[in-house]
Amino acid sequence: MAEPRNVVIIGGGLTGLSAAFYTRKLLREAGVDPVVTVVEKGSVWGGKIETLHKEGFVIEKGPDSFLARKTAMVDLAKELEIDHELVTTNPEAKKTYLLHKGTLHEMPPGLVLGIPTQIGPFLKSKLVSPAGKIRALMDYVLPARRTEEDESLGHFIERRLGHEVLDNVTEPLLAGIYAGDTRHLSLNSTFPQFGVVEREHGSLIRGMMSGRKPTETHTGTKKSMFLTFRQGLQSMVHALVTELSGNVDLRLNTGAESITKLPQGGYTVQLQDGSTLQADDIIVTTPTFATSKLLAPHVNTAALDEIKYVSVANVVLAFDKKDIRTNFDGSGFLVPRKEHRTITACTWTSTKWLHTSSDDKVLMRCYVGRAGEQEALKQDDAGLVELVRKDVLDLMGIDAQPLFTEVTRLNHSMPQYPVGHKQKIQDLRTQMAQALPGVYIAGAGYDGVGLPDCIRQAKEISTAIAAGIPVKSVV
Repeated sequence: MAEPRNVVIIGGGLTGLSAAFYTRKLLREAGVDPVVTVVEKGSVWGGKIETLHKEGFVIEKGPDSFLARKTAMVDLAKELEIDHELVTTNPEAKKTYLLHKGTLHEMPPGLVLGIPTQIGPFLKSKLVSPAGKIRALMDYVLPARRTEEDESLGHFIERRLGHEVLDNVTEPLLAGIYAGDTRHLSLNSTFPQFGVVEREHGSLIRGMMSGRKPTETHTGTKKSMFLTFRQGLQSMVHALVTELSGNVDLRLNTGAESITKLPQGGYTVQLQDGSTLQADDIIVTTPTFATSKLLAPHVNTAALDEIKYVSVANVVLAFDKKDIRTNFDGSGFLVPRKEHRTITACTWTSTKWLHTSSDDKVLMRCYVGRAGEQEALKQDDAGLVELVRKDVLDLMGIDAQPLFTEVTRLNHSMPQYPVGHKQKIQDLRTQMAQALPGVYIAGAGYDGVGLPDCIRQAKEISTAIAAGIPVKSVV
């Protein structure tokens, strides 16, 4: 083994833990003896991932699944030997509904990321007026914008398909991923493939039709767009912590105060308890507003300060099935802004994920809060549950008393990528490569908010460290 290499990872969410796993693994494979330390300001590992086991239910208080086609999470599960715990969605719960004028409508077949790729079902749908459908079909003849310059996601969809498709269909589908406002989210940082399709095919609909790819990934004998673990997403966190314990210095309740660049090379990380750590490399995986404070003495962090975070809440309701008359024949429904409801979406969890409850019970999760709509979050838990139950009664006719409710508040949890985000982050990384060689940034605030995106970023940085290549931009 070569000389020991000190790597400090700031932040113990999924990104930080994945970075610790891959940094140790890849440095050892490169013949380097790694001394890896992970410091986490909070009292638990895993960031927003939290699974609750209660009265026979498996309840996710944070994220509830991940996209199967983004393979980084499945790959890591295989390396941790927990891939046998992966479960797919219920194949009988393929339907998704959209709320329109107070009524739930099944999404028409052929919607790919909210873009119609089967014209017949789209024309029959009641989600868009006849005039709105004509406007959407003008996408076939409208001239294409050939520049790669960034624009907002909402502006792009409205420019190609009109405001009705945006407001009634694509906005609740796409913005729901970010709890954002499509008119302020960066196209190039959220759905860059749309811009590519327009430039290559001249029409978004035509391009999505011709370039349609399978949206499901095979796992074992089943296929599914989304995956999770039988005992919940916290299985991944537990597996990582177990693997790292004894090999990596894991420190909870330990925040990083500052980073000092040393004249002879390397860094000192000042911790909030007054102690210090020496580092050859530093991977900062905290939310961008916390990262900005650490980097501001060394580089221009305006790009980080522009990233706003939205707070959201999840309200979980558990019922006896005998008390529910509603037929849950899908995975749930989405709520457009124009409906002016408290909830932004509802997952029929026990139908979508069969492992989450027994057959005689019903579990559902309602989402509250998105950019520009956070008033309800000012309510206390009882008030929030009351507002959610009102929507549940109005929209699904459920007036039964829940067996229990669980409210989870995820404050400042959803990063909003502004227009120009991708280029600004690339510029920041270029600055860092010059001013702070060996210091890297990764996490949901940069190159994708999904769990596989976070793992991918961590692995790419760990790979670059092991190869001795400065990371200017991880895409």
